[in-house]
Amino acid sequence: MNAIATVSLSGTLEDKLRAAAAAGFGGVEIFDTDFLASAMTTAEVKALLDELGLACVLYQPFRDLEGMPEPYRARAFTRIAQKFGVMRELGCDRILLCSNCSPHALPDRDRIVADLRELGDLADAHRITVGYEALAWGRHVNDHRVAWEIVDAVDHPRIGILLDSFHSLSRGIPSVSIRAIRPEKLVFVQLADAPLLDMGHLYWSRHFRCLPGQGGMDLTDYVAEILRLGYDGPLSLEIFNDRFRANSAAMVARDGVRSLDALRDGARRAIGEAPAMPARAQIERIAFVEVAVAPDDRDPITAMLQSAGFACAGRHRSKAVEHWRCGSADMVLNYEEGGFAAAYRTTHGTAICAMGLVVADGAATMARADALGVARHVSDIRTMPALRGVAGTLVYVLDVEAARTIWIDEFDAVDDRVAAAPDIGVTAFDHLAATVPNDEFLSWQLYWRALFDVHGAGAQDVIDPNGLVQSQAIQNASGSFRITLNSTDARDALSARFLSQSFGAGFQHVAMRVRDMDVAAQALADHGLARLPVPQNYHDDAVDRFGLDPAAVAAMRDHDMLLDEEGPGARFRQIYSRAFAKTFFFEYVERTGGYDGYGAPNAPIRLAAQNRFRVEAVMD
Repeated sequence: MNAIATVSLSGTLEDKLRAAAAAGFGGVEIFDTDFLASAMTTAEVKALLDELGLACVLYQPFRDLEGMPEPYRARAFTRIAQKFGVMRELGCDRILLCSNCSPHALPDRDRIVADLRELGDLADAHRITVGYEALAWGRHVNDHRVAWEIVDAVDHPRIGILLDSFHSLSRGIPSVSIRAIRPEKLVFVQLADAPLLDMGHLYWSRHFRCLPGQGGMDLTDYVAEILRLGYDGPLSLEIFNDRFRANSAAMVARDGVRSLDALRDGARRAIGEAPAMPARAQIERIAFVEVAVAPDDRDPITAMLQSAGFACAGRHRSKAVEHWRCGSADMVLNYEEGGFAAAYRTTHGTAICAMGLVVADGAATMARADALGVARHVSDIRTMPALRGVAGTLVYVLDVEAARTIWIDEFDAVDDRVAAAPDIGVTAFDHLAATVPNDEFLSWQLYWRALFDVHGAGAQDVIDPNGLVQSQAIQNASGSFRITLNSTDARDALSARFLSQSFGAGFQHVAMRVRDMDVAAQALADHGLARLPVPQNYHDDAVDRFGLDPAAVAAMRDHDMLLDEEGPGARFRQIYSRAFAKTFFFEYVERTGGYDGYGAPNAPIRLAAQNRFRVEAVMD
């Protein structure tokens, strides 16, 4: 069963329960504060649970009971007895007891064991099981190995251990230690991911937890160890996150089910169990990028593509669609007056509306998408099924064979390239960058990481002249597929202006990899590419920063080139175009010596330069 704690969702208790049920959860943990703040009576909450087909699988949390001096001890036992009465009316038979955080708590292990044994007797009278949880910031118990030692010593049928991935993994406790727990004593499992941060455990937990697949913790191994024990109870989400508290409960609940299904699948594979869905899809490369083009923009975008080194390579046999090519990078310009691109253009203007991905197994990719609840788009090209992606863009899924023949099957070849035109030397799409609203930032990370065999690279905070931008790169192991997701709360940052000017999220940045940046830079200059100017101050600094010779610096200045390095010989050179109609722009990159990043130190330079052109109407 998939379950979720009501604290993970926004709204009233009724809102949270309805969102959980609509997303497909079978159970909920009712958070004590949610219940106390609700105007519904216990009977009304139970009636709503029954109406929605939800089980209350845990009541939580209860705090500061074991090892307390009087009068706090007596008060705690009286209060938990009252909770047991509420739980009985809710039809709930499990409660979470957090390890004590009170400054009054005593470290006497024998006293703690005795208190839990007495609590077990009280719980038994109500037919309730207590799950003892080691909080990462617990005063005397903050490690699940210690919590297990105590539960084992208590040796009461109504006292078990509750495992929470955040409390274990944030303290670096090896997941293999779970094997020491007697299977029958593991009474409940709570799951949360989180970015890997260096801060106090309490603040980290209260503000930065996220769904499995949205952070940096190894939850697959953690859950695999739990399944090895034979645990067959609920896997439940307990998420404290500032974004989630402000977001749509429906979106978070939908993502929650997707994250648990993907996590359970990965854990089952890790222990050799039969999977319930195909494996995460292997992406080979980006096959093409499609742009929905408004009629008035046809000539300007053609001119921009030509300056960027593209030439028209084909025209569709039955549609107002063109195929443009620059080396190994393919773009599709869609001028259709009806259909998906036209609808997208109505909302976003001339903009990137789709990408094509070459995958190892297209049918398996679509089957996994179905299992994870990823929405399909009805495609009229049989060999290119499509999925809904960021901001309603499409992700076309192509097998290797379909990718090889698509331009032959659908297009009549043409050649508008001038014979003497210099070659840019583009070898592939290096990466695409999308801007998304702040409340969707984690959701789209989960989309990619649950469906495809990709991982999150290092997150970056990028300085925009008008605010801070969060950026998260997602890529496959080989680096043949890379995207970055960017988000900000700063209203005047470039990312925020893109969201408002383009009427929503979307891809705005197309980076192409070149064999030799010196050759590419000169070829782009010969084509007349409108480059993004780089200040002289940057190049003056680069001389000493990178130990450049005068000729190299002169070339960088002449071509508005940026440079980054990760170590000796690992370098990254970049050139940016100006943007088309404030919607998208090109980047040309060269990677040498195993450089694996994205030039993050140069992002503030690029953003400042783009900011200087914000008032221009067509070229940003």
